[in-house]
Amino acid sequence: MDEPNVAAVAGLLADPARARILRTLLDGTLRPASELAFAAGISAQSASGHLAKLVRGGLLELQAQGRHRYFRLAGPDVAHAVESLGSLSLAVRPPRSPAIPKSTPTQFLHARTCYDHLAGEMAVQGCERMLKARWLAAQGRDFRVTRFGEEKLAALDVDLPAARRSGRAFARSCVDLTQRRPHLGGALGAALLQTYLARGWIQRLRRSRAVNITPRGTEGFAKLFV
Repeated sequence: MDEPNVAAVAGLLADPARARILRTLLDGTLRPASELAFAAGISAQSASGHLAKLVRGGLLELQAQGRHRYFRLAGPDVAHAVESLGSLSLAVRPPRSPAIPKSTPTQFLHARTCYDHLAGEMAVQGCERMLKARWLAAQGRDFRVTRFGEEKLAALDVDLPAARRSGRAFARSCVDLTQRRPHLGGALGAALLQTYLARGWIQRLRRSRAVNITPRGTEGFAKLFV
């Protein structure tokens, strides 16, 4: 069995510009090299080198469209690692340093996406309510869906069999970057986000990880665990 090469991945994440590029792509979008260079605060030439390293290292995927090159995260595991390291960096920061910048938009703190699942205050509260209502139960560092939870999720039109067939972690516990408490990730977290979007409870915002909770969503979330 091959030993995980943690040092190689850590080396890719250690550069501030590459870390900013990866954080910019946490919304799961496909973005051009020029936009990523601007987001990272570096020149186009410098960005080209960093992007090439991230593609070779398996953290980014490259998609060419004519003369243009577009990049996205290689998958949900990359997003989970970047988000988790961000949370860890805040946890080990010296006490005198503010945990969250004061300039962070309230909407971003309240509800946002982490690649393909919901994060922020809404996601943490939702996870806590699922545990309290016994939809979920802790299973090591992750969660399992109870029989009661399967019934409730099926009533929401969440396709549990498809989520289980996805080949990825099913109900992952992600420590939220801003809340420092777990939210629900993995295939189930992704399926729930798609359900919320399909029901019109959540609306994506253009070029932002923040999402808008609609009036329908406010009503739906309030009744979900009653």
